[in-house]
Parts: sequence; structure tokens; C-alpha cells
Amino acid sequence: MKVLRVLVIAAFAFNLGFASVVDDYLGSLKQEVLKENPSFKNFDAKRGEEIFTSKHIGKKGKEISCTTCHTINLSNSGENTFTGKTIEPLSPKANPKRFTDIKEIEKWMKRNFNDVYNREGTALEKGDVTTYIINQ
Repeated sequence: MKVLRVLVIAAFAFNLGFASVVDDYLGSLKQEVLKENPSFKNFDAKRGEEIFTSKHIGKKGKEISCTTCHTINLSNSGENTFTGKTIEPLSPKANPKRFTDIKEIEKWMKRNFNDVYNREGTALEKGDVTTYIINQ
């Protein structure tokens, strides 16, 4: 019983940490969006899904989407189409290591937008995609 209680407390503390990091990240993105659009209210998971699943000619000149590497089911592992390396599940529900460090989130958002869109994502796009991912 004592072990179970410790595990529940640890899981609760982890979830609070995860939520805090994501809230901080989304909060900073929201401040960026508000500078351009003072009437902005919230990020949207549906817009994020459209960004995540839409296909574009990527940095290597072939059609690609986020799902090319991460798969449509974010609870599954994927494979980097450029390197062949396995990518652990993107969903934080399936992979508790996801979305626990703002610098890592920023690094991968920048890199992945460049791979798929040949540009860095806007604050609105990153917020929408993050909202989509954390709800998977």
C-alpha cells in the first residue's frame, strides 16, 4: 500500500511538472501571438492537427508531413525518414519524457518545421501543434 501511495504521488508530481512546462511554453507563444493579433484567444488542436498532417515539399525536396516520421498515431513509435532512426512516441501520454523541457520543445519545433515547411513555424502554428500533440 505504501509503495502504491508513493507511485501515485510521483505520478501526480510528474503531471504537475509536465503541465507547468507546457503551460509556460504555450504562455510564451501566446504572448508572441498577442503582439501581432491582440484579439487572439486560444490555440486550437484542430488547426494543429491540420498543420501536423498536411503535406509539403520538405527540405529534401520530397513530399513530407509531420506524420511521415511521427505516424498518425502519436502513441506509436515512428522513424526518421532522413536517418532511419526510431523516434519514440510523441504523445506525452504514451511517452512521459515528452514536453518536459522548454529548450527541447523549442529545438524540435524549429527543426521539424524546417524539415517539413522549409521555415521556422510561427508562434501560432507552434502553439496549435503543441495543443494538438498534448491532447493525443
